[in-house]
Amino acid sequence: MLGLRRCFLSTVVGCNNRFPLRSKSSAAAVDSNGIPLKSTWSVNDLLSSYPRPTITPTTLKRLHELSALIPPEEGTPEHARLTHEIEDLVKLVEAVKLVDVSGVPEDGVPDGRIWAEGEGVDLRTEPVQNSEDLGTSHGRALLAHASRTMDGLYVVEADKPRN
Repeated sequence: MLGLRRCFLSTVVGCNNRFPLRSKSSAAAVDSNGIPLKSTWSVNDLLSSYPRPTITPTTLKRLHELSALIPPEEGTPEHARLTHEIEDLVKLVEAVKLVDVSGVPEDGVPDGRIWAEGEGVDLRTEPVQNSEDLGTSHGRALLAHASRTMDGLYVVEADKPRN
């Protein structure tokens, strides 16, 4: 039925069957295969509609501490560039978190990585119960075995100066 409707519309309107109908104002120029000659949208255009988050110098310093890295001096071009990049990453993450996946079944999002046939990550939600695994800790319970923790995180001493 859809084919008949499309055929009828193409006869009346004079469109080519191979390409979807669009108003002339929104049609993008395409090659002979129907591929747009210029991009029709970009991630940067999409993200420009979202507000830019603010990363404070204290937060940037804390991120460096958690990563065991030395932060750039505040007020330097490197500090400004890095702050801008982190803000862009946070904006991207926040935009992804806004995607409505309520209509997607819980097991409906496939593993997007490429694996050899018969290999890959076991995506079952329940943990595998092997006799070897019964006595081991999982998740946050592993923190009990750490020599040092702070705020529910492992503390790793690094060879870096403390400010």
